[in-house]
This record gives sequence, C-alpha cells and structure tokens, in this order.
Amino acid sequence: MKSWRSDRLGQLGSSIFAEVGGWKQEARAKGLDLIDLSIGSPDKPPSEQVRHALAAAALRSDAYAYPGSKGTAAFLAKAAEWLAYRFGISIDPDTQLLSLMGSQDGLGHLALAICNSGDIALVPDPGYPVYMAGLAVAGVKPYFMPLHEENQYLPDFEAIPDHVWRQAKFMLLNYPSNPVSAVADLSFFERAVAAARQHDVLIVHDLAYSEMAFDGCKPPSILQVADASEVAVEFHSMSKSFNMAGSRIGFLAGNEEAVGALRELKANIDYGVFLPVQEAAIAALDEDLSGAHQPVSALYEHRRDVLLHALQDEGWEIDKPKATMFVWARLPQMQWGLSEGWTSRRISREMLIRQGVAVIPGDAFGAEGEGFVRLALVQEDARLIEAARRIGMFIRGES
Repeated sequence: MKSWRSDRLGQLGSSIFAEVGGWKQEARAKGLDLIDLSIGSPDKPPSEQVRHALAAAALRSDAYAYPGSKGTAAFLAKAAEWLAYRFGISIDPDTQLLSLMGSQDGLGHLALAICNSGDIALVPDPGYPVYMAGLAVAGVKPYFMPLHEENQYLPDFEAIPDHVWRQAKFMLLNYPSNPVSAVADLSFFERAVAAARQHDVLIVHDLAYSEMAFDGCKPPSILQVADASEVAVEFHSMSKSFNMAGSRIGFLAGNEEAVGALRELKANIDYGVFLPVQEAAIAALDEDLSGAHQPVSALYEHRRDVLLHALQDEGWEIDKPKATMFVWARLPQMQWGLSEGWTSRRISREMLIRQGVAVIPGDAFGAEGEGFVRLALVQEDARLIEAARRIGMFIRGES
C-alpha cells in the first residue's frame, strides 16, 4: 500500500516539541499544575502603539489585496533605516532586503534558493532545529561544527577540513544563539568573514536575538564588518525583540544575489506578509528609532537573575547567559545522584511528569547538546521561583 508520507519528513530534525507536548498531556492528566519553560514564545504583547497600528491597518478596505512577496517599499525602507540606526550599516532596501513571515520562514527556505541537491552546509551543533529542516527539504548535506563550552560556544574554523570547505555552499552562524545563549564580538565576525572569503562560502547569520542581551552587552551585526555583504546575509526578526511572535514578520539583509535568490523562490510559493502586519512592524521600528520603545532585554535579564538565584538556592549552579530568552544549563547528573542512564531527555521527561516543569532536553538541538537542558524565561517571577522549587524537589528525589 502506498504511503502518503514522504521520507523527507523524517529528516526535518527533532520531533522533541511534539514529544514534550505528549509529556505535558501526561502531566495534566495527573492533575499537575504545569509551569512551561519549554517554548520560547514571549508572554508579553507588543506595545500599544504597535497594536493600534495593526488594528487601524486591518480596518482599511485596501489592506486585503496581495501584498507582494518582496515587502512594501515603506517596510523595507524602515528596516533599512533601523539597521543604520542600530548597527551603523548601509543597506539598499531595493536590492539587499526582503520581508519574511518571520526569520524561520527564510531559514527554512534559503537552502532551496541558493543550493543544489548534494551541496554541503556548515551548521552549528547544538543549533536551532529549523537549520536542519531547511537542509533536508533542499537535499543539502550538513557538516556539523561542534560548539563547546570551553570555546565559549564558538566554532573552530581551523578544525574544518579543506575538502569540506571546498564543497560547502554556506555556513550558518547564530549569535546571540539559540539554544546555547552565547554571544560573539565583532572580531569573531571578522574572522568568519575572512574564512568565508578564503573558501568562497556564503555566511548566513541568524540575528533573531539582537535586542535581547544583558549586562551591557550590545550584539553586533556581521554586516558591520567591512564589505561583509559581499559574502554574508543576515536574518532579523520582530518576534522576540518586539513581542510580535504571532504576527510573523522579519527580514533578510545583505548579499544582493542571495537575497534576490530567496526573493525569486518566495515569489513562486507565497504572496508575502499581510499588509497590516507590515504596518505594525513599521510602528515598532519607528518606536525604537524615536527612543520610545521599552527594550525587552531588561525584562529577560531580570527573569534570568530571578531564576538562576532560585536554582542556586536549590543547589543547581548555572552560569549566567549574556543574551536571549533562554538558559542553557549543564545537568550535573552525578551530583544529583543519578546513574549514567539518565540522559537529558529522560531527566526532562521525569521532571515534567513528577513536578510539572517543562524544559527542552539539549539533545533536541544536536548530539553536542546531550547533558544539557534549555529553560525559557517566559513566566512571571513567582512562577519561575516556583519552578526552581519544584526542580529542587526533583533533584532531591522528593515527591
């Protein structure tokens, strides 16, 4: 009998989010009060100004035509203005920018637009699951760049064999990074651009968390490196920085050929971002440009400190991340009295089933993630403190 499911679906990456969804159902069936630290979905709304802009545009009778896959001239111009304001870079909105239904839209489709089947892409491990999904759809082979704690979770370009460089079409970077919450400075991006030039490889930088850094850190854009747009593109997202996750808008900036290739692909598969959403995004960027926007970083820095202090009180010491809405935490299994068979996935499941605290096991993001879990800072202080208390009970084996 024919199957109506392609083999490709099995290559799309981790199914952990669906698996954790099943664990949540089990926990609820037991009557547990669930504290969900698994999904990085902002729990705050966009600003009132952004919501009003969206509502006003949605009431206009001319807002319901096809918006065009490139993005409106007004949105692209505003994105270019914001890039100049935030990073001091000059981007041509006509040729070097493309609107997207969130950065994940672009990350999932870019390999289809710039690669041929059988090409190689250099990807971080651990890394965000859509990286692998985009490669699977395009028939592109991954070469994993391991990210290790002792190297500040930065890839070692020198460790990549010459024959891999020769076959590679692009390299994915993500700083500040999901899941490991690491940051990179401009000197790292200068080295990355130099390696890309040497080996004729495009750099694809995922900068979705540019506005979510702490302790005075200000993440740079790779496009700040001199002439980087010759070898690099960069994804930006409105989801996390402006609490617009559900309204799905972001943009790609940089290398004209790569941006144009994705634009051409998307012109054949969708009709672009709903015009009122683009109007809301313009309002959000305008608010930031005027200095009226309340940065989200202060909220997540505070929540980071609340959670890590509470976990420290329970006996779990975790290094403070410098950015993102996540905590990447090493699991001290032996210290907790757990045997070798307690993988990050087993610990995550048991923590949820026993105590009602949902986290994501590190191996969901790649083999190098084993021994870690990712906690999302998407709850109010009281819930984070309660989550830490329950995790402490799990660590001590209490019911």
